[in-house]
Amino acid sequence: MPGQALVVYDPDLDLASNVVPGENGHTQERALLSLLEESLATGEVWVMDRNFCVLRWLPRIAAQPAYVVVREHEQTPFKPLAPMQEKGATETGLVAEQPIQVIGPDGQPVVWRRIRVLLHQPTRDGDEQVYIWTHLPAAVTAQTVARLYLKRWRIETAFQHLAPDLNTEIKTLGYPRAAWFGFCIGVVAYHSLAVLKATLRQVHGAAVIDTQLSGYSVADEVSGAYRGMMIAIPPPAWRVFRQLTVPELANVLIDLAGKVPLAKFRKHPRGPKKPRPPRPFDPKHPHQATAKLLAARRA
Repeated sequence: MPGQALVVYDPDLDLASNVVPGENGHTQERALLSLLEESLATGEVWVMDRNFCVLRWLPRIAAQPAYVVVREHEQTPFKPLAPMQEKGATETGLVAEQPIQVIGPDGQPVVWRRIRVLLHQPTRDGDEQVYIWTHLPAAVTAQTVARLYLKRWRIETAFQHLAPDLNTEIKTLGYPRAAWFGFCIGVVAYHSLAVLKATLRQVHGAAVIDTQLSGYSVADEVSGAYRGMMIAIPPPAWRVFRQLTVPELANVLIDLAGKVPLAKFRKHPRGPKKPRPPRPFDPKHPHQATAKLLAARRA
């Protein structure tokens, strides 16, 4: 394992706003959280999976003041202050809420909101209910918080584009910094893809692009046509784009998006994936982080 990366993703812009690299591939993502403190901004809402439900981290976000929506980790302690009260339903399940007390890093008790969603359909891990913590004000309803947490899954879709479509995890890049570089170049390419998709949404509609456009087909088309395009259209022809303002460039892209033959780039859904067989594990030969092996060699 050449390294670890903690990615901050903006679901509204469909962009990765920050990447925190870690050399040790066995490092827990939560160990990199402290490096994000400078990125916190007043009024932001940070939506996180249960791996980040850590009491020494959550109050730091609240102190900005920013807000947290995080899935509950079963090992994170708390004290219920009242029973669950039904709050209605969302598209995915029945919602209830209760106040809870947690202990902050300074030892002082803090009151947060605990929201339960009884799911209509279990998660892929078989969970039939999800618990979410937040300290958003009461004006933000429990249903809104539940819907907001569901947006977190869009980062999983982004990683699906990063790994197979844009080839950001190149197996031969064993050195940590080389692997980071390759991954971050892939993130830049993903941003280009995000701009392209945003433009297509303006012309063809968000529902069509989000459900029918194949990121793999688009990436394959660009990689296949790029070299020939740069020969057929010499560099001077591209300089006009340097002078365009953002609105002018957006208008050009929207005009071009209307000429894209979407049928050529449609998804071809397949059946359910077969579960991966478990990786063989030999206690005599445990997995080792590349960074540790390199450090031992230098020593």
